[in-house]
Amino acid sequence: MTAALRLPDKQDWTVDDLASLPSDLNYELIDGRLILPSPIGLHQILGIKIAVALEQACPEGYSPVTDYSMEVDRRNEPRPDVVVVHDSVVMKSPAPIDRAILVIEIISPTSHFRDMHAKAKVYAEAGVSHYWVVDPTVESGVTLTVFHPGRTGAYEVVVDTSKVFNTDVPYPITIDLPALTKLRDKYLAAQGDS
Repeated sequence: MTAALRLPDKQDWTVDDLASLPSDLNYELIDGRLILPSPIGLHQILGIKIAVALEQACPEGYSPVTDYSMEVDRRNEPRPDVVVVHDSVVMKSPAPIDRAILVIEIISPTSHFRDMHAKAKVYAEAGVSHYWVVDPTVESGVTLTVFHPGRTGAYEVVVDTSKVFNTDVPYPITIDLPALTKLRDKYLAAQGDS
């Protein structure tokens, strides 16, 4: 019988506190709150599909990585679902956020506010120029929201779409959101088979 992991009863965590946790524990630290994500299979599949799409024209010296810890500051160590980072940091964890050229979060049923607001604030303050949020929870179809730093440094929404998304920044990327919707709907329909 294995002993259950008991986490300290803390309200305000720092990256120093994380050093006392098991190294194989997947966690995030957002505004001093420890988050132990437990994504569903669809969430992970969408991350893989998006990483493959990002790889198509990825600039030399950069790679898309899934579920990867990023070093921001003492109270924030997010674990984006997909991030495009410089190859020089791929062997580090956490990797410095300033080596990321694109950060993508995929909303889970329990992460909507965190991904759209709390993490957006953290990434904006860290200077991330390209932050996207993919939302598979919208009934009409998977959506993509593109955030860009505004004049004050806080993010502004510049694109919100459920169509095929094409962009040239930070490099040429195509994300087929209708195909992701079809994939999501396939898994939703399969729920009736269980």
